[in-house]
Amino acid sequence: MTQKILIIEDEEGIVHLLNLYLKDAGFITLVATDGADGLALHAREKPDLVILDIMLPAVDGFEVCKRIRAWAQTPILMLTARGSEDDRVNGLELGADDYLVKPFSPRELVSRVRAILRRTASQESGGEAPPETERRLLCFPGLTIDLAARRVEVNSKEVALTPTEFDLLSLLAQTPDRVFTREILMNRIWGYDYFGDGHIIDVHMSALRKKIEGSSGLRYIKTVWRVGYRFDIHAS
Repeated sequence: MTQKILIIEDEEGIVHLLNLYLKDAGFITLVATDGADGLALHAREKPDLVILDIMLPAVDGFEVCKRIRAWAQTPILMLTARGSEDDRVNGLELGADDYLVKPFSPRELVSRVRAILRRTASQESGGEAPPETERRLLCFPGLTIDLAARRVEVNSKEVALTPTEFDLLSLLAQTPDRVFTREILMNRIWGYDYFGDGHIIDVHMSALRKKIEGSSGLRYIKTVWRVGYRFDIHAS
């Protein structure tokens, strides 16, 4: 079945470009030019993925993302012209799965869309049966990760992570003290045809850290300067 992509974007040139490349890649596209129409179109059409601009008239992208997440788990790829990392982290914390900064490569966008949809399909189908060593809880001081249920608790309270955040955390936590470069993380999480630079890993890690380290009194993820990240429990 052909997958539907909802584009919520008010810049005519970008809408034309997205339509051109996404249709050429085999997707059906739906377009809304403001946040209110985008929410209505999402509720009516139930798209497979949303491409969402942050700067929108009437209802901005942050609010649109928040409202979609209140009733659906549709994957969301955010577009932003802003240079502030806080804006990107804010979008990820509200439930966006990925982001792109304008101007962007159309080929990169199509690659991101395909990678997100592959991961979503794999999660919905359950994928292959996990190895016996993965059918268990990962328990650490103040932190519990249920790999099968894709559930995370901090101090016995469930923390809502995006699919990307959970995948990053579980990958690091299953091999404590191993250093993962940004390139390895991108390849393991998004796939080998992923286009993009390693900075997106830093943004996802920043959002993840805020969720799991904010109230725990412990730090679980350590940055290895100029290399990447590793799972390493230490006091805050």
